[in-house]
Amino acid sequence: MTRPPSLAALAMAGALAVTACADDIAPVDTVVEEVRAHHLTTDDPIEPLPLEVELDARKVALGERLFRDPILSPSGHVACTTCHELGRGGVDGRKTSAIEGQPPMLVNTPTMFNVAFSYKLHWGGAYAALKQQLDTPVTSPRAMATTYDDIVRRLSASAEYRDAFAAIYAGGVTVDAFKDAMVEYERSLFTPNAPFDRYLRGESDALSSDELAGYEIFKSHGCISCHQGINVGGNLFQKLGVLGDYFGDRGNVTEADYGRYNVTKKEEDRFVFRVPSLRNVGVTAPYFHDGSAATLADAVRVMAQYQLGRPLTPEQIALVVAFLNTLTGEYKGARLQ
Repeated sequence: MTRPPSLAALAMAGALAVTACADDIAPVDTVVEEVRAHHLTTDDPIEPLPLEVELDARKVALGERLFRDPILSPSGHVACTTCHELGRGGVDGRKTSAIEGQPPMLVNTPTMFNVAFSYKLHWGGAYAALKQQLDTPVTSPRAMATTYDDIVRRLSASAEYRDAFAAIYAGGVTVDAFKDAMVEYERSLFTPNAPFDRYLRGESDALSSDELAGYEIFKSHGCISCHQGINVGGNLFQKLGVLGDYFGDRGNVTEADYGRYNVTKKEEDRFVFRVPSLRNVGVTAPYFHDGSAATLADAVRVMAQYQLGRPLTPEQIALVVAFLNTLTGEYKGARLQ
């Protein structure tokens, strides 16, 4: 008697034909080996992160100190890590961040990990470079609520910071030096060596059968059209609700939902957002600009419905989630939690 195929085999055996005759579907081991062999002989739409990035260690150390220091805020209580907790995927786990005594953020706080590999920055793509995007957290009344000149004054009042800057920058503590150190540290926040990266580098056994099946669903259903490249996203803009009225169904539309329209004021950019990177997505809940998806399974279900118009079964969602969890990389040699 022929052993019935697992869901993984069904998912990988040609466009997820779950209604096909089981006798026509190869056993899962055979399908997995075919997928692995195919991978080793063809280009993949996703690229692995580099194992190393050329950085100035002195600037990185200074930038890390600044990133963690509440001296940047006038109150002395708010640091970059207030919203970007590196111990929890570079986010704070909230739908929208809220700093005590200040109005809440309008959109979900994105992770800082691998931010240097993204095209444009912030949900609406307002900035093209890391140095530019510093303007929002520094000056926004919802974040630091300060100015660069005030930051320089506070840092200059510290003998330790004066010495630290002078050891690297001829001009000492300046706005440009502050930005340069911050950006160099942000460039260091990359997370290589995820299981999927190891698979892309040729470790054919780095992924399980279910994880490979999830990747096949991810590709065959069209997720890969927006989530590809080195950051598995982060390199283009897309409307939220391509094949369904996401905002109509959710209700309570606010200005924050207009996305890129708030940057360009072009009507065609209303409800358009920068496609987020899926790297480390397994540890950066909640999801979407509004933080409305509490779990990764919720996010996959919503994307399948509103972006692809191809609802997934619970079993298929579980497989895609298994694949997405293989995108969690390592920071300083330890896998992100």
